[in-house]
Amino acid sequence: MGDRIFIGGADMDGEGTPNDAQTLLLNRANRHGIVAGATGTGKTVTLQILAEGFASEGVPVFCADVKGDLSGICVSGSPDHKLHPKLISRAEKIGFEDYDYGATPTVFWDVFGEKGHPVRTTISDMGPLLLSRLMDLSETQEGVLTVAFEYADDEGMLLLDMKDLRKLLNHMGDKEVRNAISREYGNVATASLGAIQRRLLVLEREGAEQFFGEPALNLKDFMRTTRDGRGIVNVLDSTTLINSPRLYSTFLLWLLSQLFEELPEVGDPEKPKMVFFFDEAHLLFNDAPRALLEKIEQVVRLIRSKGIGVFFVTQNPRDLPDSVLAQLGNRIQHALRAYTPAERKGVKAAAESFRENPAFDAKEVITDLGVGEALVSTLDEKGAPGVVQRTLIRPPSSRLGPATEAERKAEMENSPVLGIYDEAIDRESAYEILLKREEEAAEAAEKLAKEEERAQRELEKKKEREKKTRSTRRRSTRMTPTERAINTATRTISRRVTDYVLRGILGGRRR
Repeated sequence: MGDRIFIGGADMDGEGTPNDAQTLLLNRANRHGIVAGATGTGKTVTLQILAEGFASEGVPVFCADVKGDLSGICVSGSPDHKLHPKLISRAEKIGFEDYDYGATPTVFWDVFGEKGHPVRTTISDMGPLLLSRLMDLSETQEGVLTVAFEYADDEGMLLLDMKDLRKLLNHMGDKEVRNAISREYGNVATASLGAIQRRLLVLEREGAEQFFGEPALNLKDFMRTTRDGRGIVNVLDSTTLINSPRLYSTFLLWLLSQLFEELPEVGDPEKPKMVFFFDEAHLLFNDAPRALLEKIEQVVRLIRSKGIGVFFVTQNPRDLPDSVLAQLGNRIQHALRAYTPAERKGVKAAAESFRENPAFDAKEVITDLGVGEALVSTLDEKGAPGVVQRTLIRPPSSRLGPATEAERKAEMENSPVLGIYDEAIDRESAYEILLKREEEAAEAAEKLAKEEERAQRELEKKKEREKKTRSTRRRSTRMTPTERAINTATRTISRRVTDYVLRGILGGRRR
């Protein structure tokens, strides 16, 4: 549609009119958004049609595929699909005259390298704050980890993978090293070092070891377009990753923070430079300390000026802090359930977040929405939220459902990043540097030990020689009769000479 993405419209067979079509302005997409709704209400399909829409307008997309259903975006829909009649009917009901089938250019990624290209980062790039969250460290332990990073930086040691960090912590556990670090950077307790080591072991068992290393992800590979100008949809297979929710949420937060740090300011572009979908968004905020929540809020608020649009996908808007919800201008609300008092409060809060439509009561409609139906409100040209509309979401052009293993493999074999990330690289870093130092120290200690041993042998030889010398002297005092006679004569002559000399010198009488 040129400057906007078609989301859906009212039922043309009912009370709706063509003016009820709901669209998302591209120049307002970087004001972020939310797609919410209970399980099974159609959130994944909404995510799929939004990704298709952005890609068709030349905007790269990143999204996590938690259930595996989103992988079908790489395959064209087909009239042979069992849902074809329903899709065609939906398109006719909403007046979607341009509806047609087509695949979307896709690159598959996977932290574990099984269903997509491996995606990695380094320990240094992750940083102590996010790594502390990932390991669920206490404030004191986070401080020790921060000291470890500072020490590694000052010593010129790269922290690339988990064995680097483990080796560094072992090195810091040495008494002399720990005392020196404590004097320079602050107290480092052995108990904290041990606790961090144990948390590293837990991470390894969760599979996080494969996430850290090189080649690290280059964000430019997430922001590719095809030769014909379409944006590429980056699908992170999260069917396994979601089983480690802390790793999942920390990885997506790291990715968001990297986009924020690396991209230049662009203000409000005509269309986003990239759109980021954060599925299962509640995991990001669960048990997050206040300091981290403040940083998340800051990133979401400021990343807009980098041309990045962020859409949170979650079951209930209440899963997100109010400070974050306040920044989400584009809202798509699928059905919510209201069986408990808490759920009824959630429905009321969701309804009150929309600009009121006098034609219906949003609070009542939210619980009455069907699958693939939603309340939609997007920002207008002035940046103001539009009046909420009850909307039938348009059918996707790509396959509704997962791609087969063969189709996924074929997509990966034609990927623009094929061969860039598939093989891990292990260059010299903290592990190798510290190992070399240990080997050099061991060689020096061995050399010193040999020198001490040699010196000890020389000392023993010297003592033996001195012992023999003393023994020889003792034997030489036992003179023979001839020696005694000669010695007696010599002493007599010596006395006479001495007397003469004495007297002569003193001027006395000489005999």
